[in-house]
Amino acid sequence: FSNSRQDDRFNGRSNGKEAMAKKRIISTSINGDPVEFLAAPRQTLLEVLREDLDLIGTKEGCSNGNCGACTVILDGRPVDSCLVLAVEVEGSEVETIEGVAPTDGLHVIQDAFLGQAALQCGICTPGFIMSTKALLEENASPTEDEIRFHLAGNLCRCTGYDKIVRAVQQAAEEEAN
Repeated sequence: FSNSRQDDRFNGRSNGKEAMAKKRIISTSINGDPVEFLAAPRQTLLEVLREDLDLIGTKEGCSNGNCGACTVILDGRPVDSCLVLAVEVEGSEVETIEGVAPTDGLHVIQDAFLGQAALQCGICTPGFIMSTKALLEENASPTEDEIRFHLAGNLCRCTGYDKIVRAVQQAAEEEAN
């Protein structure tokens, strides 16, 4: 004989009161704005961004940290938001693709990706842009090898990487001027 309540908790099922009791209020900054949200202990930052905060520019690719499509900048460093628990961003600064462009147009990086045709289907593009932004904030004049090394955690199955590297080089040049 089994205890059905214990079985439900083991299988991840619970009544609404138990589920609410497990959620925590998280206070953070997203794209420069203070934000509070409820997060379950196992909920990823990617899930909160897309499902709870309607910031759907961050894409879900693999859900295991291999593709970089979900890259955001967390406290100045690029991270795969599918690997970060939402509760871990308490008190942190998160920047998503929605926070990159100024209100009156595109960011230099976004413009360079368009100009170099460094995108096709668009699933990987936000992650590449966020990784590029983090790279250029750390190193304003990266070499081609440094660009390729820094973007190694981002995968693209459509364009190949030469156009993406050229876009990063163009963005670095334009930001320098």
